[in-house]
Amino acid sequence: MELNFAGRALDMSRCHVMGVLNVTPDSFSDGGQFNSPAAAMARARQMVADGAAFIDVGGESTRPGASPVSVQEEMDRVCPVVEAIAKELDVVVSVDTSAPEVMAETARLGAGLINDVRALQRDGAPEAAAKAGIPACIMHIQGEPDTMQDRPHYRNVRRDVSSFLTERMRIAEQAGMRPENIILDPGFGFGKTLEHNLQLLACLEQLHVLGHPLLVGMSRKSMLGAITGREVTERLPASLAAATIAAMKGVSIVRVHDVRETVDAVKVVTAMKEAR
Repeated sequence: MELNFAGRALDMSRCHVMGVLNVTPDSFSDGGQFNSPAAAMARARQMVADGAAFIDVGGESTRPGASPVSVQEEMDRVCPVVEAIAKELDVVVSVDTSAPEVMAETARLGAGLINDVRALQRDGAPEAAAKAGIPACIMHIQGEPDTMQDRPHYRNVRRDVSSFLTERMRIAEQAGMRPENIILDPGFGFGKTLEHNLQLLACLEQLHVLGHPLLVGMSRKSMLGAITGREVTERLPASLAAATIAAMKGVSIVRVHDVRETVDAVKVVTAMKEAR
């Protein structure tokens, strides 16, 4: 299955690596490292050289307990970087945003993917994503980033996540989103305990029944710290294990901080699948 991202067509039956580029002062892993245009572009160039097919630019931290930023501040952070990457680099620019205004403006500047952790739940977001005419990733979240880890609860985490995503897809399509432009993300770490995250990972391939490409992000997250006892900067081996499991379960995009190493891990999975 091929999907067109603002002129770049990618085969979604294969696993692609998305590099994280947070132009924020407070993201959980790399906050403050790339929040100048020069630093952001240097990082983007390196990720493309390392094999990233996507670069996910984010201007608002969505870590647990994060404070929201104004739309204008998010635009000021994100738009120059999106425009520069789209002009210079051969890569799909993804924008990690929930704001309709940011969706519209970054699509105009060359973004090829909208990546919304709030599943297009803000007023006007479904319509903005549909009008942008580019693919959008709808992610499961329970609550809001500042409260999502306050006692999350599910009757059955796989069924509840599937039901939520199905409903959000319906709303997006009613707003004019083409079904073939929808990507789904089960939202590891977004309103989920360690047990919830592990249950989702164990049955990840079952989400293919929803009929859309899957994107997952587990890189350096606290779930991996809880399993290994490692600090954020020491979670590369666990992140590679999680990305490898996701790739083996048929995920189309893995969102990571460590691009070069993950690209190699995904190449091994791809070679194995092609040899069967």
